[in-house]
Amino acid sequence: MKLSERVFSVAIDGPAGAGKSTIAKAVAARCGFVYVDTGAIYRTVGLAVRREERDPHDPGAVAALLPGLDISFDYGADGAQRMHLNGEDVSAAIRTPEMSMYASAVSALPQVRAFLLEMQRDMARRQSVVMDGRDIGTVVLPRADLKIFLTASLQARARRRLAELAAKGDRSTYDEVAADMARRDHDDASRAAAPLRAAEDAVTVDTSDMTLEESIGAVYNLVRRRMAERDGK
Repeated sequence: MKLSERVFSVAIDGPAGAGKSTIAKAVAARCGFVYVDTGAIYRTVGLAVRREERDPHDPGAVAALLPGLDISFDYGADGAQRMHLNGEDVSAAIRTPEMSMYASAVSALPQVRAFLLEMQRDMARRQSVVMDGRDIGTVVLPRADLKIFLTASLQARARRRLAELAAKGDRSTYDEVAADMARRDHDDASRAAAPLRAAEDAVTVDTSDMTLEESIGAVYNLVRRRMAERDGK
């Protein structure tokens, strides 16, 4: 049920494996908002770079590809965001550990961030959104109505990601997943362009010891409370 007729934006940032996408999607559904998975957009750019056999750390090589990319998305009957690259549905192809690393690499490039920035901001201007990523509250939507920094311990995040991969038939080990996640944490936090950090006015939610439903409920309650404050209810 939509909570308000006025446009409202929720920015959720946090490290890999914190449950941002799952929680953001569920909260958006409860609120009647549009869910925007910005990580999927960067993964799509990463996939294009991988297919063209370019170095994802090379600004010039990646920037040269951007003008020829047609990136779009829509939503399936289940509400899931479906990514399209030059007309091809790549929703499954971008959900691999390799694409996680490519996404982290290309998202560190200012050229890529500038290429995608206006696309993301325009979504929030036109409708109420729950948008998750690494720099939503700090860069993409610095005036978001509510900013949340969603986090969890590395151990909890690695266990959750391992379960997701195993359900898809991936045979990665816990040590491999944890190592990849720790490396991505370091890369995301230390990059020069829009590093991962909590916005000064963000509310931190640590889900290490929460169930999925508890995590969704905690974020949903924060949204309801902020909307009530804004609308004077």
